[in-house]
Amino acid sequence: MTHALVLLLALLIGVVAGLRALTAPAAVAWATLLRWINLNGTWASWVGHPVTVTILTILAVIELAADKHPKTPARTTAPSFTARIISGAFAGAAIGTAWGYTWSGLGAGIVGAVLGTVGGYQARTRLVAARDGHDLAVALLEDAVAILGGFAIAAVTAIL
Repeated sequence: MTHALVLLLALLIGVVAGLRALTAPAAVAWATLLRWINLNGTWASWVGHPVTVTILTILAVIELAADKHPKTPARTTAPSFTARIISGAFAGAAIGTAWGYTWSGLGAGIVGAVLGTVGGYQARTRLVAARDGHDLAVALLEDAVAILGGFAIAAVTAIL
């Protein structure tokens, strides 16, 4: 796979992390478990272990539920933004590692996480305002984009 394509996939998985912090690593873990991404013999080989996949999946589901709670802080608060950047960096680095581009994958994942966090916040804020403050449908749409996007990115790695 070309360096540019790996960077694009790492950037896009970072965007997913910006939307839902734990969906990106869960998608990468599933892709590794399903052998869509080969991380054998690398620093990230543990990502595809069934225990890791289970834990990340459970945490991602908890995050999806917590996002609907009215007291959940905005993704742009420092702790949430930081978590999304770390998650995007990790997922991007894992994708990059599969093709020998760990550090550039990490960087692309960070950039994607920033774009996904800021862009997702702006999109959700505007869509909720257009719906007279009704947030649930917009939140569910964002969940779908993150989940389907994460697995689409992972599936593309299997094809290429």
